[in-house]
Amino acid sequence: MAVGGVARVLEGRLRDLGGFSVRRVLPAAGLQTVGPFIFFDHMGPARFEPGAGVDVRPHPHIGLATVTYLFAGEFTHRDSLGTIQRIRPGDVNWMVAGRGIAHSERTPPELRQARGGSVTHGIQTWIALPCAHEEVAPAFEHHPAATLPEIRTPGVDMRLIAGAAFGARAPASVFSPMFYLAAGIEPGAEAAVPDGYAERAAYVVDGEVEILGERRTAGQMIVFDASASATVHGLATSRVMLLGGAPLDGPRHIWWNFVSSSLDRIERAKLDWSHERFAAVPGDDERIPLPGR
Repeated sequence: MAVGGVARVLEGRLRDLGGFSVRRVLPAAGLQTVGPFIFFDHMGPARFEPGAGVDVRPHPHIGLATVTYLFAGEFTHRDSLGTIQRIRPGDVNWMVAGRGIAHSERTPPELRQARGGSVTHGIQTWIALPCAHEEVAPAFEHHPAATLPEIRTPGVDMRLIAGAAFGARAPASVFSPMFYLAAGIEPGAEAAVPDGYAERAAYVVDGEVEILGERRTAGQMIVFDASASATVHGLATSRVMLLGGAPLDGPRHIWWNFVSSSLDRIERAKLDWSHERFAAVPGDDERIPLPGR
């Protein structure tokens, strides 16, 4: 039940991924998606000693698009299409899994060798594909920070990561109406939450803000009532992700890294990964085994 324009307040749940932790916000109990956003992880900030880093070994996906957005650190992305792409803060890696893709993300060697170690901080999300596009051919797009639209108002600097908002459109090839913004907000400034979308939320990465009369802090996602018009007021220098879109066209099944409207399709994906029928990731011969196998 919405109170004062807020439908839900979600608290990120800490998960240990081995060497660093994430706050998992979506899916949440009683709320699977906000628009097409079906998975939302806040990584770090995590500090690594020299020689260490993030090693996400090759693993599969179906039925979704992944979005990696970094505030600090770098990853080398490799996938079964043969892509090798470095991602740096402010860039967008947009990977469409569709009928199936495998990929890995690792801290580059030069960051591991840095004398003072390295820091990783960012957001990883999954965008569920509409039913009509769940089996599209896999694809990968890289969009450098300089190619993303910026929306500036006094004390607010927003970067449009994907979708459309405030008359601008990001270059990533989205499959349904949506918006995804990274907003830096100075104390006393106000950032508007885009109107015109049925489902919208704001996630506080760091800092302290006021939303619809309530103080909100890092690790909280505020899900708005459909009819609410909202702003995010900076109480301190803050970083906030704004996200949402049209409601997904039906519920989805989620198992491990697989998302689908069909349980049978997920069972087939399990067998495909177990029997190594997904294409390999060139240059990265490790793989994460199917859970429970």
